[in-house]
Order: sequence, then structure tokens, then C-alpha cells
Amino acid sequence: MFSSLRKLFSSEPDPREARRPLWNAVVATARAPHWYAQGTVPDTLDGRFDMISLVLALVLHRIDDEPAQGLAGVQLTELFVGDMDGQMRQIGFGDMVVGKQVGRMMSALGGRLGAYRSADGSAELRAALVRNLWRGVEPDEAGLAHVMAEVASLRSQLAATPVSDLIVADRLDGARA
Repeated sequence: MFSSLRKLFSSEPDPREARRPLWNAVVATARAPHWYAQGTVPDTLDGRFDMISLVLALVLHRIDDEPAQGLAGVQLTELFVGDMDGQMRQIGFGDMVVGKQVGRMMSALGGRLGAYRSADGSAELRAALVRNLWRGVEPDEAGLAHVMAEVASLRSQLAATPVSDLIVADRLDGARA
């Protein structure tokens, strides 16, 4: 009991904060204007969430390639949850709603983690992107082609980055502004 209280009131840094630069890089990459301009992803709260989920899923897939770094993936996911919780509270959602919404967001992220494992250029990835980024409404071909090309490029850049470097990165190499 006393050790729990000591942890509660200790001034030790939150270990998740070691992933804060990577989390900020995920968000910055997902907020890059090209996704919304050339890629035609809706620039709405849902569209932004969908893009963050896409980039986060790709980063988590890369971290999963090195099981010894699994804790980094957990910490990054916890930052995602904390940020989404804070954003909803800032918008004005109450405690009762925030918990349910965070649960839905985690479920959505889990589904995307599976869907975005599909091969670059595949019909499965195309369908997942249409379903998640455009909520099932077929986007124009140029927008979809842009997003698919950028996903492939980002995935390639992540694959070329050692996981030990990725988990401490403050930007995602190859990510366009």
C-alpha cells in the first residue's frame, strides 16, 4: 500500500514521456496538409482522427517488428489515449461520454491495426482506406492514389528506420510537410 502511495506522490518522470517526441511526430505527419489537399481526406475532427490512426498504425506495425521494443508501442498507444481524452474534454465532453468515446477510439485503432497490415497497392488496403478515411464514400481517384502512394512511401521509410531509432525519433523521415 505504501509503495502505491509513494508512486502516486513521487516526482519520477512518467516513462511514457520518452515517447512524446515520437507521438508528436505521428501527429505532425498526420496533420500534413497534403493528406487533406491532394489526398482529399476530409479535414474534420473525424478525418484528423482517421489520419492519426493511420500513421500511428504504421508506426506501431514497425515497432512490432522488434518484439523487444513492445513497451515503446504500449507507451505510444497510452499517449494516444491520453491525447484523445484531453481533446474530447477540451471540446466539452463530460466524464461519462469521454470514457465511452475513448473505448470506441481504441476499438477503431485496433481494427485499423489489422486492416492496415494489408500490402501496399492491394485491393484490401484500398478498401480499408476508403472505409476508414472517407467513411465508405468513394473518393476521387487522384486523392486515393495520392494517399496510397504516401502510405507506401511512409511505410518504406519506417521499414528503413531501425526501431531503436524510431522509438526516440522526433520526426518521421520521409514524411512530407
